[in-house]
Amino acid sequence: MFNLRRCLSMLVLLATIPLAAFGQLTIQGTVTDERGEALVGANVLIPGTTRGAATDVDGKFTILVPSPGAETVLEARLIGYKSARKSITQTSGLAEVNFALTVDALQMDEVVVTGTSVATSKRQLGNAISTVNVRAVEATGATAIDAALTGKIAGAQISQNSGNPAGGITVRLRGASTVLGNADPLYIVDGVIVNNDSPQLIDLGGYRQNRLVDLNPQDIERIEVIKGAAAAAIYGSRANNGVVQIFTKRGSIGEPRISITSRFTTSAIRKTLEVNKYPFDKPQSDPTAKPVTRYDYQDFIFRRAYGTENNFSVTGGTSNTQYYFSGSYLGNEGIVNATSYHRTGGRARLDQTLNDWARLSAGANYTYSESDEVPNGGLIEAYGALTGFIFSPNTTDPRPVNGVYPNTAAINRTNPVQAIDLFKFGQQTSRFIGDLQLNLSPWRGLSVDYTVGYDTYGQIGTGFIPSGTTAALYPQGLARRGERDFLQLNNDLNVRYRTDLSTSLQSTTVLGGTLQFEKASNFTAQATQLSPVSQIVPSGASQTIGEFRSENTIYGAFAQQTFGLLNRLFLTAAGRIDASSVFGKDERWQFYPKASASYLISEESFWRNGGLANLFPSFKLRASWGESGNLTAIGAFDRFTNYSPFSYDGKSGLVPSTQLGTANIKPERQREYEVGVDFSLWRDRIAVELSYYDQHVTDLLLFRSLAPSTGFLSRLENVGTLDNTGWEVLLRALPLQTRNLRWSTTFTYATNKNEVNGIEGDILLLADAFGQVAAKNGEPLGVFYTTYYARNPDGSLLLTPAGLPQPEQRSRNPQTGQPTGGTIRTVTGDPNPDFTFSWINELEIGRNFSVRAQVDAVQGFDVFNFTRRVGARGPLYGNLVDYQRELEGKVPAGYNTALFSILDAWIEDGSFIKLRELAVSYDLHPKMLGLRSLRLSVIGRNLFSIDDYQGYDPEINTAGQSTGVRGFDFVEVPIPRTFSFGVTLNY
Repeated sequence: MFNLRRCLSMLVLLATIPLAAFGQLTIQGTVTDERGEALVGANVLIPGTTRGAATDVDGKFTILVPSPGAETVLEARLIGYKSARKSITQTSGLAEVNFALTVDALQMDEVVVTGTSVATSKRQLGNAISTVNVRAVEATGATAIDAALTGKIAGAQISQNSGNPAGGITVRLRGASTVLGNADPLYIVDGVIVNNDSPQLIDLGGYRQNRLVDLNPQDIERIEVIKGAAAAAIYGSRANNGVVQIFTKRGSIGEPRISITSRFTTSAIRKTLEVNKYPFDKPQSDPTAKPVTRYDYQDFIFRRAYGTENNFSVTGGTSNTQYYFSGSYLGNEGIVNATSYHRTGGRARLDQTLNDWARLSAGANYTYSESDEVPNGGLIEAYGALTGFIFSPNTTDPRPVNGVYPNTAAINRTNPVQAIDLFKFGQQTSRFIGDLQLNLSPWRGLSVDYTVGYDTYGQIGTGFIPSGTTAALYPQGLARRGERDFLQLNNDLNVRYRTDLSTSLQSTTVLGGTLQFEKASNFTAQATQLSPVSQIVPSGASQTIGEFRSENTIYGAFAQQTFGLLNRLFLTAAGRIDASSVFGKDERWQFYPKASASYLISEESFWRNGGLANLFPSFKLRASWGESGNLTAIGAFDRFTNYSPFSYDGKSGLVPSTQLGTANIKPERQREYEVGVDFSLWRDRIAVELSYYDQHVTDLLLFRSLAPSTGFLSRLENVGTLDNTGWEVLLRALPLQTRNLRWSTTFTYATNKNEVNGIEGDILLLADAFGQVAAKNGEPLGVFYTTYYARNPDGSLLLTPAGLPQPEQRSRNPQTGQPTGGTIRTVTGDPNPDFTFSWINELEIGRNFSVRAQVDAVQGFDVFNFTRRVGARGPLYGNLVDYQRELEGKVPAGYNTALFSILDAWIEDGSFIKLRELAVSYDLHPKMLGLRSLRLSVIGRNLFSIDDYQGYDPEINTAGQSTGVRGFDFVEVPIPRTFSFGVTLNY
């Protein structure tokens, strides 16, 4: 460690020798808070230039100015604090400048770039924007960036759909704005548009990885989030779902600083399903009843899992060159036996100042990951561990005898222990993300930024089931291999000119252009009836292959003009033109306008000189309007009528598909209004942000049926509408701050009302839910559309003559009054919550000790407990406690079988309040062995949940990251309770 640090220090020293031969100014100092505590990660810069630095763990910074003017102005900024400026007239030698920043809960001086393309203070924005800093990310203990954002952004519903170690995450900003497309936001990392698809190369039961899992949260400096068209219009046809922009750590001036973090993790299932323990196969009163031994198959499926995470980084540099390098390894077992996830990665960032007005930056990130998977059946396939559990009467010991695994299921399902022991499923991903950025400031007020970004990955999924297993549908085995290759390139040029038109009027003009290209290819091959021993597809007697390739080019330009009056009233107007190769010929170009206003009324003299300033030190009114697009529902070739390969009589040919091409297809379009107010109380120690939004999506893409005489069955058309309206509240407060004690708290609250219309035939059944989830006119997206209880006029259950509940049917028998004519369905539940809230509290005691807790809540939503529906049905399955109650005579015989056909019976309230995070850390400053600081931490995640849900966890979703299917629970791996113990060494 000492040799490495000494060598790096020598390189820095040698690099600075040429600079020392010339006159220059070296500025050093510290940035602290009001208590005198060092602030880490504060940015100190010289406005109007490319020179600046970030503070280290001691709050120190160094800036070298080769040719200083008569006066040098410094500005210090940090999220959560008011910015501060100081000027010096010294022109050479060493100057010391220290800053003491005061708390700014409203964060009006915070500088952001998302939604504006250039650095802009929040006071100028007419829309809400959320920011998450490095401390908030590191304190979560999460191994994926999107998981770390959970509960930290008002208006964002972030859900972990699976408890697998690389479990998929869903992020919804202000609800879904599409039915058939992807509802994920646009992700940008250091200017690179990155892909976050969730490809399903092998069937694991619904779970699939989303590719944001490839990024290491420990490399993140800050995250900015905008949530709708009013803010995101300049991103054009990819912005309907909002934008998440991620900024990674960079180098800083000074000797090399090394940081090493090692973390040990343990996870376990938080809650298991209550199983049937009745000691007889029939009610004991039945003379034919036989004693049985019952097993809890969950004991053979789940385990306590262990893992480790190690991160290494080094940062430093001279006044002209700064660098940041990091390496990481993550290895976690899953709570299901034989599952694991391993990720190895490295990131590099080099910033080079070419001269006083030019700066070049290059970044690269490489990640390789592997996962060992256990399938769980579920939506399509019948094989898997949890599927085998829920479809099996638990009266057979699933463990092998003399190497032979018994059949445990009553129908074609798999022995869960055999699936864990013998099935081999896995995924591997290799990914590279790189960028090159040139920043020019040739003269005062003018800046030119050019970014080229590159994102590519290859993902492979393999699956193998040997012959002779209990996977009844594949008695002679199965082999599958899927591959996905993806490449994305973006070129962005932004030109900004800022000038003072007068002493009270400022103008900022931004022009930008973009050229984006993406290419994807998927290849799958599957075989059954395998030859002995072999595990590869060519060994199968029956083989099927599939391949798909796609390309998309997007190009566009935008212009934005902002006027600022007296640094308190800001008016912005912008427009973007967009084109894509997937749009129809006559709809190739799209235009997206935007306008916003921000008025900091508390800066007016009547406010500052009156009593209002004592009550509201800061008060801002804002409003915005904008339009954006969504092209994710458009396939690369949907504008054409496509043909499929076909073989007849040994000869190859083509046949038309059943879908007619849509020549004039265009992107879905969102119009959004947003109004809000931001204000502070109690000497700026309480901040409130309140927003209301109204989104209206037109040209919603839906399938329409065609007359058979056309030769086709359907066509994709822009015919529907979708609406989202809601409220968002963010409250930050610093209730207590003394020299030795600091308590900060953050509360977020959000509502969203969603409604879809324009669906042909009033209803569209969605995939991945056995036809029980629908988009229905006048209803929220993804409602449960199922059979339901037959009831008497007074609302009581209408029972069969045997005294059992029954489903409603089309009519009633006039003689018996019993339902007849076939079952009918209606809307029986809604997985969209009434509201969400989060409460984060952080307590800092002295200089060293801190405690952080986060509580998340999702209220007023339904979950379809399909798992319980199957497990309760006895005697066919009947391994859950529901059937035990029937055997005990607490409900009539045949009760659970009767309920099996009444799907309304299995829809439950999923409302929960969850202790998402609890972290305790202790900092030491030993000043020995080269250490600057040492941090010990303990973090718990998903520690407990307050809910009435009878399944594993109301947060999981078997359909993974599906847009329309939410709250559907069918044998998905539950989210575990996790503890981690970490040590961070800073040299």
